[in-house]
Amino acid sequence: MKTALVTHADCLEHETPEGHPERVARLEHVLHALAPLDLERVTAPMAAEDDILRIHPAAHLDMLRRTSPERGFARIDGDTFLSPGSLAAAFRAAGAAVRAVDMVLGGEAPNAFCAVRPPGHHAEHDTAMGFCLFGNAALAVKHALDHHGLSRVAVVDFDVHHGNGTQDLLWDEPRALVVTSQQMPLWPGSGRRDETGAHDNILNLPLDPGSGGAEMRAIYEREAFPRLRAFRPELIVVSAGFDAHQDDPLANLAWSTGDFAWITAELCKLAGALCGGRLVSTLEGGYDLNALAAACRAHVEELTKAVR
Repeated sequence: MKTALVTHADCLEHETPEGHPERVARLEHVLHALAPLDLERVTAPMAAEDDILRIHPAAHLDMLRRTSPERGFARIDGDTFLSPGSLAAAFRAAGAAVRAVDMVLGGEAPNAFCAVRPPGHHAEHDTAMGFCLFGNAALAVKHALDHHGLSRVAVVDFDVHHGNGTQDLLWDEPRALVVTSQQMPLWPGSGRRDETGAHDNILNLPLDPGSGGAEMRAIYEREAFPRLRAFRPELIVVSAGFDAHQDDPLANLAWSTGDFAWITAELCKLAGALCGGRLVSTLEGGYDLNALAAACRAHVEELTKAVR
């Protein structure tokens, strides 16, 4: 079996105003970088409304539908926009997460990467923000728990910005462990050490501006990996943001492409030891197009190596 690549052309129809960092070219560059790899290519379905309602209230869906424009752009907040194709893209991104979980837990694929946009880890219970409309990673977790009956699912989020949405959506979920590293201080301002969840189920790992791969590797080896081993997840979900790269324009960490390969390989080793290799990854941030493409390819190459 091969690593599954779950994506859909609808994700290219989510448009943003000129100059916006979360642009169509991001996914185009990712797909171009992944094109030579030997992957099981899968068409992302539309998420069902019931899928979205696992994590967001009906009022959130209603707001997005009401706000969605027939032409041009509708602004949700200072940096989050809807275009005519945005809702379809968001339903495909959420559907990709659901399909990837179904494939990995159903034995159709050993692991999976969702090449989608808009990203998801900033979308809170009833708030779209930070370029995100639906909480894709949190949905993957809830689908695995509620639909597939798993008892323990872990999320690892290495995006440079704190996954405040994933934290919010899983704050009260004792069956989920959320491990998230992020530059601090940085938008959105959350992700402090004392944010530990209702069931001590959240581990925030703040990283100093200017720090690089050595600091990241040390904190993951010292804190993240032991916590994951103790939790014994039956599935690992990864929020794969590549904006901690040293070339990214929106933040100030200094990871190399090799650092993204390293953390992916280590997570694959953990998945192999703890949950039969079952891992689902979904694209989050990354705004330098060349750095994004290179780091994302390194990430997916490590997923493929884990199944050889």
